Amino acid sequence: MSSTATANTIQNTEIQTLFNYLEAYIKYRLSVDIKKEYVEVPQLHLNSTESHITQFIINNKLSEVEVIMLLLALAPHTTPSLLQQIVSSYFPDGSQFVAFGGVTGKHHRGIIPTGETVLYILAGDNIEERMSLIDYMDSGSILFKEQVLQIEGVPKGEPHMSGKLLIDEEFVSLLTVGKITKPTLSQNFPASLITTDLEWDDLVLQEKTLEQIQEIQVWLNHNEKLMQEWNMKSKIKPGYRVMFYGSPGTGKTLTASLLGKYTKRDVYRIDLSMVISKYIGETEKNLSSLFDKAINKDWILFFDEADAIFGKRTNVRDAHDKYANQEVSYLLQRIEAHPGLVILASNFKTNIDAAFTRRFQSIIEFQLPGASERLQLWQKTLPKNVELEDDVSLEELSKKYAITGANIVNITQYACLKTIAQQQEKIKLSYILEGLKKEYSKEGKTINISL
Repeated sequence: MSSTATANTIQNTEIQTLFNYLEAYIKYRLSVDIKKEYVEVPQLHLNSTESHITQFIINNKLSEVEVIMLLLALAPHTTPSLLQQIVSSYFPDGSQFVAFGGVTGKHHRGIIPTGETVLYILAGDNIEERMSLIDYMDSGSILFKEQVLQIEGVPKGEPHMSGKLLIDEEFVSLLTVGKITKPTLSQNFPASLITTDLEWDDLVLQEKTLEQIQEIQVWLNHNEKLMQEWNMKSKIKPGYRVMFYGSPGTGKTLTASLLGKYTKRDVYRIDLSMVISKYIGETEKNLSSLFDKAINKDWILFFDEADAIFGKRTNVRDAHDKYANQEVSYLLQRIEAHPGLVILASNFKTNIDAAFTRRFQSIIEFQLPGASERLQLWQKTLPKNVELEDDVSLEELSKKYAITGANIVNITQYACLKTIAQQQEKIKLSYILEGLKKEYSKEGKTINISL
């Protein structure tokens, strides 16, 4: 048997053992309450330390109560019929047992556990134990503190514990196959992962800007030691808030991507078109769900064109203005409380509400590249294995045309494709100038492109 097959066998065996324990515990509770039988409380035995779920239990020092809550939340994802089968064996006539809690989903036909399910299985009808368990879930359990588990919100007027017991989707993957599945852009998660194949050497910025970016990298690498080992968490607010401002194409997005790449953090760019809503309260709700999901993930959140949502608050003329200002204030609180790095990018510093800028640890200007920076950008962007025609002077191009790094990338792409299409061996000056003209035209500018 291959090592992979052996590992899979261990995983499956341990998962089955744990769910056998969960089943035994639920039957213990039902037997005691429904059949009035004496049944010994099942004991948890971890037979292996090699499975993903067992490692998670051991590494996080989960109590038996937490293991049962974790398995309950995981059950609909791995053994969807388990709860329904157990309850049906005690109520074969199909009658409902309200104390057990649980709901059915739109597509899932089995029982989805709720907070009430947790309370019943672990505390039965003992009021004191139920209250103690609620307090443990609210303030004691690492699973709820770290948002691995949560109780879904319920409509106004319904008991909080009637909400579904939910497990973070990424942890379902981690506990079963050993890796966290990265979330993808959706209505429930209005952000997309951004990456880059470039290196720090490919980023051309002015020296002052690079020094400020290095300060962010220092925070990313050493904040944990500062807060924990140096015990500064009571004196310093969590998280780090940065504003990037400057013209489009000056490297703001690339910088965010490189910070993630070199500190081994995922960078998520927020899609503001999916966040902003004309309906009162919806924008706040959309961003709230994003921060809730990101709170313990160590992600970098990148708000591009952030002035669309973090812009200056307006004078209150009507109810819509009032709620819009309330949303901005709420988001300010969430950003301040977020323990990770939040980057707000804008074309103009003055577009962002002063209430935000006062709370930034760093405000970094991405200036248009000067002639020397443009020369570096041309040299780094043009292909190394293709020659230029003799009349192409990168020095002259750099001095004469004040363009951004993004412009240079677009021009290079155009010139290279034209060279390939025309079956040329070298990149012609005319192709570069044609690309230049296209870039100026996109911005509504005209220019004499002769050298």
